[in-house]
Amino acid sequence: MLLIIFFKILFLIIPLLISVAYFTIAERKIMGAIQMRRGPNVTGYIGLLQPLADGAKLFAKETIIPNNSNEQLFLTAPFMALSLSIISWAVIPFGEGLFLCDLNLGIIYIFAISALNVYSLLFAGWSSNSKYAYLGSIRSAAQMISYEISIGFSCLIVIISVGSYNLSKIVLFQTNIWFMIPFFPIFIIFYISILAETNRHPFDLPEAESELVSGYNVEYSAMPFAQFFLGEYANMLLMSVFGSILFLGGWLLNLLFFLPEPVNLSLKICFGVLYFIFNRAIFPRFRYDQLMNLGWKTLLPLVIGYFIFTAGLLISFNILPN
Repeated sequence: MLLIIFFKILFLIIPLLISVAYFTIAERKIMGAIQMRRGPNVTGYIGLLQPLADGAKLFAKETIIPNNSNEQLFLTAPFMALSLSIISWAVIPFGEGLFLCDLNLGIIYIFAISALNVYSLLFAGWSSNSKYAYLGSIRSAAQMISYEISIGFSCLIVIISVGSYNLSKIVLFQTNIWFMIPFFPIFIIFYISILAETNRHPFDLPEAESELVSGYNVEYSAMPFAQFFLGEYANMLLMSVFGSILFLGGWLLNLLFFLPEPVNLSLKICFGVLYFIFNRAIFPRFRYDQLMNLGWKTLLPLVIGYFIFTAGLLISFNILPN
């Protein structure tokens, strides 16, 4: 039994790390095309081995620990960031019956892990003994907490419509119509919020090069830096699959019946990946006050209003799910 669980975990982690590696080269290639340049094209055929070369370089580098830093927390923070990003995938259903763990409280589990992820950034900023890293970590914590509320209310609207926290049940509830159609404004708010939640452009204020050099990871090098890097991209993939499950029908793809369920979900994850890449390539960075105003004064009132409206409709027509 333990051996079966081990192989299940292995079959989840290895494709995830490979996907993260090729997410990075897809980003660099697509951004290169948008900016009328080639991108990586030397290492391997059309540059396809570039992620492996980058990984080997970071693995071979020396890990430098700053003077007067807290060594234990300094090295724990990147490992914690990567671990939390990976274990969040345990409850993701890739098809009907294809999951590592089918929790009835799957959404709560993802939110709990996401909340813990803030601590890894705070540990990194404080333990580095650098004012730039510390300011970047404080910014990141404030930003992630602010936009988690909008994401939480977006999920609550789906939850009260389905009557379950189980991700598989949410997918199966969308057999006839994806939630993107009746909840289109919430779909937009959710996809704006996940940019801020993952500290991605145009909301990458914690890593603002012009102000904070590189934010909370400014003092990191070699494998600890690679762990932060992998954790960030794994989080982006997680948010892409989470959005696909909530609003795009998960593994359901009604137009193409002949495709396997994991392939259907993978196509929708690719939509999320392109969304992250295009936002980085096209939009300018927000100021920090604009970022906070958007979260607290625009998105949050809108999503709370839509939540009250949805709950009112369900109660008025007596169609609340059991």
